[in-house]
Amino acid sequence: MKKFNLINYIKNIKRASKRRSIQLIISLSFTIVSILSMTFMALAFYTNYINTAKQTAIDYNEKVIDQISWNLNSYLRNMMGISNSMYYNVIKNLDLTSDTMTKEMDLLYEANKDNLISIACISQDGALISAAPIATRKAGVDFTKQEWFMNTEERIENFHFSSPHVQNMFDSSNYRYYWVVSLSRSVELNYMGHTRRGILLVDMNYSAIEQMFSNVNEQSKGYVYLIDSNGEIIFHPRQKAIYAGLAKENNIKAASYDEGNYVERFNGQQRAVVVKTVGYTGWKIVSVVPMEDLAVEYNQLRVFMLIIITVTLFLITFGNFFISKIVTDPIRRLENSLNDIEGGRFDADNIYIGGSHEIRHLGRTIKSLVVQMRNLMDERVAEQKDKRKSELNALQAQINPHFLYNTLDSVVWMIEAQKYPEAISMITSLASLFRISLSKGNNIITIKDEITHAKNYLAIQKIRYKNKFEANIKVDPEIENCITIKLIIQPLIENAIYHAVGDLDDEGIIDVEAYQKDGDIYIEVRDNGMGIPPEVLENLLTEKSASKGKGSGIGLWNINQRINLYFKEDYGLSITSELDEGTTATIRLPKLTYEEYMKGVENEK
Repeated sequence: MKKFNLINYIKNIKRASKRRSIQLIISLSFTIVSILSMTFMALAFYTNYINTAKQTAIDYNEKVIDQISWNLNSYLRNMMGISNSMYYNVIKNLDLTSDTMTKEMDLLYEANKDNLISIACISQDGALISAAPIATRKAGVDFTKQEWFMNTEERIENFHFSSPHVQNMFDSSNYRYYWVVSLSRSVELNYMGHTRRGILLVDMNYSAIEQMFSNVNEQSKGYVYLIDSNGEIIFHPRQKAIYAGLAKENNIKAASYDEGNYVERFNGQQRAVVVKTVGYTGWKIVSVVPMEDLAVEYNQLRVFMLIIITVTLFLITFGNFFISKIVTDPIRRLENSLNDIEGGRFDADNIYIGGSHEIRHLGRTIKSLVVQMRNLMDERVAEQKDKRKSELNALQAQINPHFLYNTLDSVVWMIEAQKYPEAISMITSLASLFRISLSKGNNIITIKDEITHAKNYLAIQKIRYKNKFEANIKVDPEIENCITIKLIIQPLIENAIYHAVGDLDDEGIIDVEAYQKDGDIYIEVRDNGMGIPPEVLENLLTEKSASKGKGSGIGLWNINQRINLYFKEDYGLSITSELDEGTTATIRLPKLTYEEYMKGVENEK
C-alpha cells in the first residue's frame, strides 16, 4: 500500500510539472533556497558561536594588555617625573663650583626607593658628580663606555631607556647587585655661570616590571611578554628557558608588528597575537594566545543543530509543494495583469485582485502603487517645470533697491552741487545698466554685453565711492561674441566693493579678466581686500550663504545655481581667498556662440 501511494505521488508530481510548470518552479525554488538558507544559517551560527568564544578570549586579553600598558606607562612616567624633578628642581638651581646635590638626591631617592636602585649624575667626561644611595664608583669602571652613556651622547635631546642589565658600577656594602632598567638624559651643569653637559642616570628596579607581568600572566589565557624596539626580550615568563635554548619565541617578528591583532604560525602552532606599544620607550607588550587553547568541543551543539536542520528541511520540502499550488494561480493572473505596466502603460484598472488574502493585498498594493506612481510622475514633471521657471524668474528679477536708491541720491546731490557732467554720466551708466539687465527678457547675452554691464556698474560705483578703488577690465577679443548668463559678473564686483575694497584705507584694486583655456571660458574677478576666513569660505557656495543686507541680494550660491541650470554641473563658480592678500572669484563657462547654444537646446528637446 505504501509503495502504491509513493508511485502515485511521483506520477502526480510529473503531471503537475507538465500541467503547471510555475508551481513546480516555485516549489523547487523555495525548497532549494530554504535548504541552502538553512545550511548557511546553521554554518554561520556555528562558526559565529565558535568565533565569538574565541573573540571573547582575545578581547579579554586585549583588556589585560591595555591594563598592563597603563600600569607600565604610569611607572615609566613616574620615573621620568623623578628625572625631571631632579633636573629642573635641583640641578638647574645649583652652582656646582660651590654647591652639591647630595642632600636633594638622597631625599629624592628615599622618597622613591621602592622603585629605584640608584640615582647618579655624571659629567660629560665620565666623572661622578653625585650618586645615591652609593657614591663610590667601582675601580676600573668607565662610565663613558656604558651603553646608556653612549646612547645619551648620540641623542642628547631624548630620554633613553636601556634593556635590563645588572648594575654593578658602584661599590655595595652587602655585595648585592640588582637588575635594572636605566633611564638616562642629557643635562646642563652650571659652573659659575658657565654650562657644561652631563648625564643624569635613574636606575629603575627591574623587579617592579617583572612583578607587573608576573601578576598578569597568572590571570590571562596564554602569556604576555615585553620586548624593546629591536625585539630584544625585556621580560618573558619563560625567559630563562629561552636564554638556555630550551624554548623559543617569535620576538624578532613581533618587533615589526604595529599595534593591533595578528594571527601568526610559529613552531607549527597557530597563535593569536595582540601588540601594544609603550609610549616614550618604543617597547612593545605582546600577548600570545595559542588557538588550540581557545578551541573547545561542540559535539553536542553539532548533533542538536543537525537534528533541527533535518526536521526543518523535511517540513519545508513537502510544505513548499502544497503551498505553491495554492499560490500559483493567483500569482499567474496577477503577473499577466502586470504586462501592461511592464510595457509602460500605467492603467490601474487592469490590475488583477484575487486569490488568497496575501495575493489580494498584493494586488491592491500594486494597484495603489501604480496610481501613486502615475500621480507622482505627473506632479514631478509639473513641479520641475514650475520650479525651474520660478527659480529663473526669481534669480533674474532680484535687483538690490539700496543700490538704486543710493545711485539716485548721488545724482540728486550732483545736480544740487551743479556737477552736471558727473550727473549725466551716472544717469547714462544707470540707463545702460538697466537696459542690459532687462535685455528684452533674454537670459543669455554675449560676454561683450555682460562686460559692458559690469563697466557701467563700476562707473557708477567709482563716482559713489569717490574713486576709492581702481578697476581694470581685460577681455580676450576672441570670446566677446560667446554667450554667458546675464548678471553674473556684476554681483561679484558688488561683493568685492562692499566686502573687500570699499572699506580699505589704501586704494583698492578690482581686476576683471575674461579669457579662454582648454576649450572653456573663464571670467575672474579679483580684489586686494582682507580676504575671507576659511570657515566662511567653505560655506559661500551653499544655499545658506545667500546674500543678506549689503550686497546684490542675488548671492554667490544663486550665481552658481544659474550656471548649473543652463550649462550643467560641469560649469559654475569657484572662490579662492587668502587672508590679507585678497579674493578671486572664477566663473567657468562653455565656449559657445548663441547659435551653437540654441542648437544644443533644440537637440535636448
